[in-house]
Amino acid sequence: MQFIDKVKIHLKAGNGEIIASSQIYKSEKSCNAGIESVRNNCTAEVEDQTVENFEVKKHPKYEMYTDKAGEIRFRLKAKNGEIIATSEGYKKKASALNGIESIKKNAPDANVVKLEA
Repeated sequence: MQFIDKVKIHLKAGNGEIIASSQIYKSEKSCNAGIESVRNNCTAEVEDQTVENFEVKKHPKYEMYTDKAGEIRFRLKAKNGEIIATSEGYKKKASALNGIESIKKNAPDANVVKLEA
């Protein structure tokens, strides 16, 4: 994981591609709290909103949905329901699920890299 400009988190795959990003934080302290929130909530279940009559999951959870452009996206929500990370758009559902699995596997022990502006 890394944060840029001291206020944003990018969750990256092993190949360096960004899987998901956070909101923009107002301080380094709140960004660090966001990193811990991702670590603490990243093993959550997936609520697949791309299917009819999907099963609603409790927070924390990943919400997988189809955006206006027809791409599959996901957002990770914390125990309090706050969105703590959002993905890019994927053309295939399997690719979005791979992104979620990568976060689940790697985020708990990921290195934090601080980039200077």
